[in-house]
Amino acid sequence: MDGFIGRRTELALLDELLEPLTQGSRSGRPGRAVLIRGRRRVGKSRLVEEFLERAQVPYMFFTAVGGSRDEDLAGFVSELACSDLPGAERVADFAAPKTWQAAFDLLAIALPTDRPSVVVLDEMPYLVREDRAFEGTLQKVFDRTLSKLPVLLVLIGSDIAMMEKLNTYGRPFYQRGTEMVVPAMNPRDVAAMLELTPADAFDAYLVSGGLPLILEEWPRGAGLWDYLDYALRRPTSALLVSAERALAAEFPTEAQARTVLGAIGHGERTFSLIGRAAGDLAPTSLTRSLGLLAERRMVAAERPLSVRASRETRYRIEDPYLRFWLFFLGPGMPAIERGRGDRVLETIQAGWTSWRGRAVEPLIREALWRAADLYLPEGTGAVGGYWTRTNNPEIDIVAADRGPVAKRITCVGSVKWLERKPFDQRDLAALIVHRLQLPGADVDTPMLAVARSGGSVEGVRVLTPDDLLKAWI
Repeated sequence: MDGFIGRRTELALLDELLEPLTQGSRSGRPGRAVLIRGRRRVGKSRLVEEFLERAQVPYMFFTAVGGSRDEDLAGFVSELACSDLPGAERVADFAAPKTWQAAFDLLAIALPTDRPSVVVLDEMPYLVREDRAFEGTLQKVFDRTLSKLPVLLVLIGSDIAMMEKLNTYGRPFYQRGTEMVVPAMNPRDVAAMLELTPADAFDAYLVSGGLPLILEEWPRGAGLWDYLDYALRRPTSALLVSAERALAAEFPTEAQARTVLGAIGHGERTFSLIGRAAGDLAPTSLTRSLGLLAERRMVAAERPLSVRASRETRYRIEDPYLRFWLFFLGPGMPAIERGRGDRVLETIQAGWTSWRGRAVEPLIREALWRAADLYLPEGTGAVGGYWTRTNNPEIDIVAADRGPVAKRITCVGSVKWLERKPFDQRDLAALIVHRLQLPGADVDTPMLAVARSGGSVEGVRVLTPDDLLKAWI
C-alpha cells in the first residue's frame, strides 16, 4: 500500500515540538522530550520515521532489543556511529562505553549545537528493566546537557503501563517530557486506506483492530471474506501472527493472566464465569490477573450507566483485533497450520453475525461520545450501556451527564447491526419498553438507534455507518 494515511494530529504535535528548536529558545534550554506510548504494532515507530523523513534534520534512531544492558549499549553506540549526526564519525575513536552515562556523553559529542536534531530511543522499557539507574541517568543527562542543545528526544515504548509511570510524580523524568498516545488507525482511516464503504470499513476495523501491518496486506477494495480467505491460507499473515507475538511479549511469565485473557476473549464477561473458564481460579488470583490485564490496557471493566450505582461489572477485550483473534483464530491455529484455513473460515462465517453484533457496540459508543455534539442531546458527558444480572433489560446505548453514576439520563438507544435488516417499529417498541426500566429515564427521554442498514421510524433518530465515520475527523 502506497502513501502514509492518517496520524495528522500526532505529526502536528511532533512538528510543534521541533519548531522552537528551529527558531531558538529565549530560556537558553531549547531541548525538548516526548514520551510516545501505544500498544504493539500500532505504528509508533513508523509514525516517527515519517516525521523524521518530513523534518529533514540530522537524527539518530536506536531500538533496544532487550537482551542485556551490554548488548543494548553496544547497539546504541553502533547506531550513533552510523547516524547522520554531524559528530557521529568522532564516536568511532572512543572505547566502547560500559555505562549509559558514558554512552550519553558520546551522544553529546555527536549532537549539533547550531541546528535542530532528533534522538530516538525505541522500546525504552527494555532499557529501564535492564538497568535500574537508567531513568536517573537519563534525567541527569537531559537536565545538564540535552536540554541545553537544540535536540528533540523521542522516547517510545509499547509497555503502556511503564511508559505512563515514567512521567509520574516521584520518577526521575517527571514533567520533563510531553506525553503522546498513538492509537490504532481509526475506522475512517481504514475506509480511506482500503477504499471501502463505511459499513465494510467497520467490519475491516473489527477484524484488524486498525493495525497498520494487517491493513497493509489487505488488498484495496477487498471485502471481509475475500481478505480472510487470502489471509487464512498464509500461516505467516500478519492477521495470524501479530497477536501471538504481542501476547508472548506482554506475558513472558504470567501464564495465568494469559489464561484469563483467553477466557474473556472466548466470550465470558462476568467475574464468576471468567474464573470458571480459566480453570476455577481462586477469587484472589483472578482479581490479581484482571488487575494486571487492566493495567496493560488489554481488558476493560465496565459497569452499567444509570442514576443508580451498580456492581454488575463486565469485562471485555479492549483491542478489537485481539478480541477477534482470541475468539476465532487462536483456537483455529492448529487447523491453519495443517493447511485447513478453509475450515476456520467456515467457523468464522457461521459465528460472524452474533460475534460482530456484540463486538461493534463499544466502537459505536465511542463514536457517539466523540460526536456527541452532532448526535446526542446537550449536556451529555458519558456514553455507556445498561444491564442487570439477568440481562432484562439490556440497553445498548445510554447517554448521561456523567458516569458511571449519572445525575441525568440524556438519551437511550439501540444497536441493530445486521445485513439488510433496518431498524423498524418492532425494534422501537422494544426500546420504549426498556427505556422505562432504566433508572433515571422516563417517557420524555430521547431515543436513538444505530443500524447498519439504516431505517426510518417516527420518533427516533436512526444513524448509519456513514454517520458514525464522521466521529473521526
